Amino acid sequence: MPSKLIKMFENLLNLVKEHAGDAIINNPAIPNERNNEAISTASDSIIGGLKDAFAGGQLNDVVHMFSNSSNAASSPLAKGIEGNLVQSLMGKFGLQNSQASGIASSLIPVVLNKLVHKTNDPNDSSFDIQGILGNITGGKAGGLDIGSIVSQFTGGAHQPSQKGGGGIVDSLKGLFGN
Repeated sequence: MPSKLIKMFENLLNLVKEHAGDAIINNPAIPNERNNEAISTASDSIIGGLKDAFAGGQLNDVVHMFSNSSNAASSPLAKGIEGNLVQSLMGKFGLQNSQASGIASSLIPVVLNKLVHKTNDPNDSSFDIQGILGNITGGKAGGLDIGSIVSQFTGGAHQPSQKGGGGIVDSLKGLFGN
């Protein structure tokens, strides 16, 4: 596993850990000795949700979420990630639906909003949308410069790579209404 990928996963795990307080750490439904497992499950749900969306052709949902840093958690993709976490928590920890839903709904929106904010912050190199999607797709992003696409929606807040526009990028702008 490349060191950049490991670093990205560590950063995401730390981001989840930072915000896991009441949702996981102080939650009596999750035994203390399994807190790290629950945090890892939440992190895996985020990566899995992004991977599934990209593989399922939901590029519009991915771009929408990463271009809407003020309310990324309300995106359809975020709701899907929450649902996946609920199912994982119920399966791994034997939680009731209401318990798992409470954890997912209090943790995933905060983490996703922070992830999107950090990804779009040119002064924060802990996350990079191109790197995230390139890594979760195994480099099979089809040559798309996701950073450039997202920057079309954020007014340039995300610093696109210098791969240039045209071709697929211009086609996608039309697809997304820009």
